[in-house]
Amino acid sequence: MSETCECVVIGAGVVGLAIARALSLAGREVVVLEAAEAIGTGTSSRNSEVVHASLYYPKGSLKAVLCRKGRDMLYAYLQEHGIEHQRVGKLVVATDAREVEMLKGIKQKALANGVEDIRWLTAAEAKDLEPALECLAALISPSTGIFDSHGYLLSLKGEAEANGAAFAFLSPVTGGRVENAGITLAVGGAEPMQLSARVVINAAGLGAQEVARAIMGIPKRTIPPLYFAKGNYFSLQGKPPFKHLVYPVPDQASIGLHYTRDLAGRGRFGPDVEYVPTISYDVDGSRAERFYAAIRLYWPGLRDGALQPDYAGVRPKLQSPIEQPKDFLIQGREAHGIDGLINLYGIESPGLTSSLAIAEDVLSRIS
Repeated sequence: MSETCECVVIGAGVVGLAIARALSLAGREVVVLEAAEAIGTGTSSRNSEVVHASLYYPKGSLKAVLCRKGRDMLYAYLQEHGIEHQRVGKLVVATDAREVEMLKGIKQKALANGVEDIRWLTAAEAKDLEPALECLAALISPSTGIFDSHGYLLSLKGEAEANGAAFAFLSPVTGGRVENAGITLAVGGAEPMQLSARVVINAAGLGAQEVARAIMGIPKRTIPPLYFAKGNYFSLQGKPPFKHLVYPVPDQASIGLHYTRDLAGRGRFGPDVEYVPTISYDVDGSRAERFYAAIRLYWPGLRDGALQPDYAGVRPKLQSPIEQPKDFLIQGREAHGIDGLINLYGIESPGLTSSLAIAEDVLSRIS
C-alpha cells in the first residue's frame, strides 16, 4: 500500500509531539509514526521531570538558547492548560574550595544565558533555607521547577489530534529513499506501507541515527555517532530532606547525582551516567554504594538503607565518555542538501524543557 501526506514526524516522544502540535497549528497535514505502542515510551518518560532554567550551557549554544526560551514557553503552556507544576527552585551546592570556584563560573554562565534570577548564597544562607544541607556556598535558581510530564505529553498529543494530526503506533520506519518531490518512507508493522511526504522530521530520539541510516540518499557523513548513556535513579525511603531541588556542581559527564521530588513529594536521587552498549532499563542495586558516597557530600544525614532502586533512563549522547559535552544537533538542508528533511540528533537534557522552543525552531526551518 502506498500513501502520501504533507508532513511526517518520526517519533512520538516529547519533541516529536511538540513538533506535530506546532505543524498542525500552522495548518499542515501531519502524520506521526511511532515504533512503540504509545507516546513517550523512551527518554521522555524516564527522566527527572524538571523544568530547567538554562544554567550550565555555553552561551549561544542551542541548549542554552532553546532551554531558556523553552522554559518560559513551557511554564506558560502548563499554566494555560491546567497541567500541574511547581516552581520549587533549585540549589546548586559547592562542597569544597574547587567547587566554589566552579560555582562562580556557573553563575556567570547562567547570567550570560539570560537567567536573571540566579543568586549567590553563603553557607549560612543555604543552611537557613535547607537545614539538612552541608555546603560551602550555593546558587539558588528560583525559576527551576517540577511538573507532570505525562500530562504534558498527553496534552500535546490531544492538541495535535484536535488540529488534524494522525498518529500511527507500532509503525517503525524500516527504510526509505530521497526523491525529487520529497521522501518516501517504508513503514513496518502489522500493515506495512510506503508513505511519501514533502516534509519529514526525524525526531526518533534514541533511534534517530538508525532511521537516518535507513533512508537512502541521506549522506552517511552527516549522521553523527550515537552513545547510549544510562542514568539510574534511586528513590528515598522516609521523609524528604529538602524543600528545594538540590544539585551538586556538575562534572564533565553530567549535572550530578541530584535530589529531586515528584509532585506528590516523594524524593529521589539520580541520575548517574553509565555508558552502555545497548538500551537497558534495569537498575543495578549495587550502584547504590556510589550514590551514598556522592549524596553524603552535601547531605551527611542520609542513613544506610534509605535508597532503593527506582528506575532508569537512557539518553542519546553525541559524545563518548572521554569527550566534552556536545550540543543539540538539528540538521536541515544546509547540512545534508535535502529539501524538507530535518534530523534531530542528541536531544537529551534539557530536551523536555526545550521541547516547545525546539518545535518552533524546526517550524522556522521548513516554512
